[in-house]
Amino acid sequence: MTDTHSRRRFVRGGLALVLGAAASRPAWSSMRPPTDRSDEIARLAFVNTHTGESLDVVYREGPRYLGDALAEIDRVLRDHRSGDVHEIDRALLDQLVQLRARLDVGKRPFHVISGYRSPRTNAMLASRSSGVASRSLHLQGRAIDIRMPGVDLADVHRAALSMQAGGVGYYARSDFVHLDTGRVRRW
Repeated sequence: MTDTHSRRRFVRGGLALVLGAAASRPAWSSMRPPTDRSDEIARLAFVNTHTGESLDVVYREGPRYLGDALAEIDRVLRDHRSGDVHEIDRALLDQLVQLRARLDVGKRPFHVISGYRSPRTNAMLASRSSGVASRSLHLQGRAIDIRMPGVDLADVHRAALSMQAGGVGYYARSDFVHLDTGRVRRW
């Protein structure tokens, strides 16, 4: 058998494995972003619950992220205690777009409880609560705590879990769901 023939069989076998796995679960359970984003317009809307600021912006056109829009998002999701601004992970923004689509809520804004957190703010919060991780992904702009008024928090939680895209925390008493771009896990 030639090298070319064995490579083709390997690729064909791998493709069959991937297609078989995809067929065995519902299409909506796969969170991985599409490889072809050539015509996708990604829009997000936020209300910062601490500052009252709101934003509704297209941040991606196809595969191209829009720098000015990303800067606006970074500003609205800043640490409201210190005023520190940090870049928000683009994968997190893409998760939010997919979450909103799963919830089928149109352009309704996410109410943001916490986006980026400065080290000082995170340390202060961690000293007051065992529910705040000392190495939180909020410190890297890779986590967000949200709610969506008019949508049951349990529905937001279930939809976020179904994406299998990162960490999902459910804080019913505090009325928010945590999303992050870390490894897939739940609490």
